[in-house]
Amino acid sequence: MGGISGLIPKVLTMPIRVLLPTLALGLCVLGPTVVQAAAAQTAAQTAAQTAAQTAAAPDPRAAIAAKFPDVRAEQVLPSPVQGLFEVRIGAKIAYVSADGRYLLQGEIIDLDSDLNLTESRREAVRRDVLAGVSEADMVVFAPKTRPTSTVTVFTDIDCGYCRKLHKQIADYNARGIKVRYMFFPRSGPGTESWTKAEQVACAKDRRTALTRAKLGETSKDKPCKVNPVAQDYKIAKEFGLQGTPAIVLESGELIGGYLDPAELSKYIEEQKVAKN
Repeated sequence: MGGISGLIPKVLTMPIRVLLPTLALGLCVLGPTVVQAAAAQTAAQTAAQTAAQTAAAPDPRAAIAAKFPDVRAEQVLPSPVQGLFEVRIGAKIAYVSADGRYLLQGEIIDLDSDLNLTESRREAVRRDVLAGVSEADMVVFAPKTRPTSTVTVFTDIDCGYCRKLHKQIADYNARGIKVRYMFFPRSGPGTESWTKAEQVACAKDRRTALTRAKLGETSKDKPCKVNPVAQDYKIAKEFGLQGTPAIVLESGELIGGYLDPAELSKYIEEQKVAKN
């Protein structure tokens, strides 16, 4: 600094034609140091401001969850689209803006990969929900040997295609497919189909009771107070099911309708190959 302070009186007395080259030389010598210091100071200020803003910004998940009585903050996740958060409501997927003001329902599709990202999330939710249902509350028909695949079928006792599927249950099993039935009497509580479902659910031998009911036989079993029909019906509604049979694969993929044993077996194998 001594050299610079000593230079100042001389600079002030220099003629302008001499002063300009001198100043230019000084800027060339001092310029990088000054610019670097200024840049460092600016970067430090920007970082401090960003940190302060981040620390002050509230977690949007809590604010979004507060909009929905049955949603916890951990059920609110960032979506693939910036500014949108995914909200899981039961087994349904919706999207909410970061400020919690706007709700969007629909599909997010990645145009580069042609993947339906929303449906992929629904599959994960279905897997999660069904993993929480005990097979003791289902009517299970399994192969005699170790199954190669498992499907969960939402069934209605009075559904024509459900009856057609069940008539071929031995063929499904022969192809290594384990079938787990859950009840979805589409007509709802208090109806004849609902009562039939409860009779099967409360029977000592559910497998035989279901087979007889699907053959149109009148059951002598009485509905019991504790049975899985209401639970199954609620899950079916959360899944957005509108018809039966509804087949859910192990991956969580939903097949809305009947497939014969050969078609279902082929489709399952194709999906396994595609995902490998």
